[in-house]
Amino acid sequence: MVDFCTLLIDLGSVTERVWSVDDHLDGRTEGVRELYRRLIDMVEACGPFSYAVSKSAITLKGTRRGFAGAVPKQDRLDGYLDLQRRVDDPRILSSSPYTKRLFVHYFRLTEPDQLDDSFAELIAEAYAVGQGEHLSSGLG
Repeated sequence: MVDFCTLLIDLGSVTERVWSVDDHLDGRTEGVRELYRRLIDMVEACGPFSYAVSKSAITLKGTRRGFAGAVPKQDRLDGYLDLQRRVDDPRILSSSPYTKRLFVHYFRLTEPDQLDDSFAELIAEAYAVGQGEHLSSGLG
């Protein structure tokens, strides 16, 4: 029979798995890895950001909040952007209100040419959300 103190010690030794970007890219095709790299290049062009990696997604965070995420799949790159407006774009699978001022947009990328100047503009808008611009814009 296990006593209560031993049980607590055993539970305290359980460690949670820490996820990394490499975990998400492991086993993905070179095409998907390239889509991810190009997405990150676009975000880096906006300014500094940080990562919050979980089992379900790679979240990109600004100084105020997360603003985008990536989910590398076997044959595509899925993800999301938080924007202050609804966007109608063929790369956007769906969008919905997230807060009074923000809409989350779920995207799917399968080809490098989908990461064009118009997508870079959407990333820049999402980056501004990560910096807290939506809090002072008067929208929504």
